Amino acid sequence: MTRCIRRAAAFCLLLLVALLLNAARVQLFEARELDDNPANRRDAIARYAQPRGDILVGDQAVTGSRETGEQLDFERTYRHGPLYAPVTGYASQTYGTTLLEHAEDSVLSGASPLLAPLPLWNELTRSRQPGGDVVTTVKASVQRAAYDGLRGRRGAVAALEPSTGRILALVSTPSYDPGRLSGTGPAAAEAWGRLNASTSLPMLNRAIRQTYPPGSTFKIVTAAAALDARVVTDADAPTDTPSPYVLPGTTTTLPDEASGCAEASLAQAIRVSCNTVMARLGVEVGLGGMVEAAERFGFNDTALRIPSGVAKSNFDTRMSDDQLALSSIGQFDTTATPLQMAMVASAVANDGDLRRPHLVDRVTTHDGDTVRQGDAGPYERAMSPSTALRLQRMMVDVVENGTGSNAAIDGVRVGGKTGTAQHGVDNSGTPYAWFISWAQAPDTGRPAVALAVVVEDASADRADISGGGSAAPIARAVMEAALDG
Repeated sequence: MTRCIRRAAAFCLLLLVALLLNAARVQLFEARELDDNPANRRDAIARYAQPRGDILVGDQAVTGSRETGEQLDFERTYRHGPLYAPVTGYASQTYGTTLLEHAEDSVLSGASPLLAPLPLWNELTRSRQPGGDVVTTVKASVQRAAYDGLRGRRGAVAALEPSTGRILALVSTPSYDPGRLSGTGPAAAEAWGRLNASTSLPMLNRAIRQTYPPGSTFKIVTAAAALDARVVTDADAPTDTPSPYVLPGTTTTLPDEASGCAEASLAQAIRVSCNTVMARLGVEVGLGGMVEAAERFGFNDTALRIPSGVAKSNFDTRMSDDQLALSSIGQFDTTATPLQMAMVASAVANDGDLRRPHLVDRVTTHDGDTVRQGDAGPYERAMSPSTALRLQRMMVDVVENGTGSNAAIDGVRVGGKTGTAQHGVDNSGTPYAWFISWAQAPDTGRPAVALAVVVEDASADRADISGGGSAAPIARAVMEAALDG
């Protein structure tokens, strides 16, 4: 009998050891895999058991949370949803997160170690803190001016503070209400299907995720390259450029839509937007010089984040001379996001010093204590200060005497550059209207704002669309809002 008891006890001990080993295996080695298993609802239940932290514009929250009375206790709400959708993105119980809601999800959901009272507190207790808040750099009046200016047309606006890189506005239209995607019911599913089926692509963030041929606005990059490389030493001296210009190695001629471009100076070419002069200067700078110049402005950067990811703006690194000529006037395979072209204007306005664009001013706890500041550091020295000063004068001339007169503001120093970008098979598509600009109030040492506007405007007559006519008035309204303090 004693032997049987000992054997039974040994067997029970063996089972207990096996149970403990299995529990240790599950808790130590398989915990992460089980946490990430889609069938595990515990993380989702914990995630939505408390209100999400808020995204703020100025001192006003543009997001909120509401009780659902269901298993997932709280869902996201949005104030002025379509206005701020390109900034916030959405936080959906069904479809996940995008844009700032995604990039700062750990803070907003309370999972970030920045919010914990002690190091490793969240990991040891497997708990969440109350959701932290994300204070953006966006200025409400500037965002509203850009949104109202586009009036629902397909297009985008990106506006920066040149001296800091703070993003003052990020608008993409047509837009959508992210609050319609917050829940889990049939209404969210219906809204998701309708938005994804729409030919106007309302959930596409055109300001940072869509690239366009920049057209003549890219001539500012080419001018900077030519001045820095000393291909041009006197911006007012005539150039040896015929109009039309035969593309190198071909019999194809490049015409000018403006008059007075034959042998025009660089300053004249920028003022009236001569294709021939700028194409020829790009070839004279050479492929290596043009690539280097474009990349100093941010082209070909695949790692730019604001903190949401930004689509790469492209300037080809391998081209023939005829392709380089076209690329130097913003055509061929040259493409840019509106944010990228706002960075070009910002670098000129800030004496060649390009600051890193960023959307987050600071991150705080639920109680308002700052735990992280936004990234306001340098990005690149885009050009020499002397080149920037000469380009500032040329861009001011565009507004005062050239194609950008619709952006002029009484008593304010405004620089700009228009662009009309061809696209489609044989350039048959309605051209995109571009305008990049910056503004500096009187008696101030720093420019207040630099921006880019693009209007797709597929309903417009081809003959009527232009950067000066369609995009410059929007830019003027945005600059006026930025200057109002």
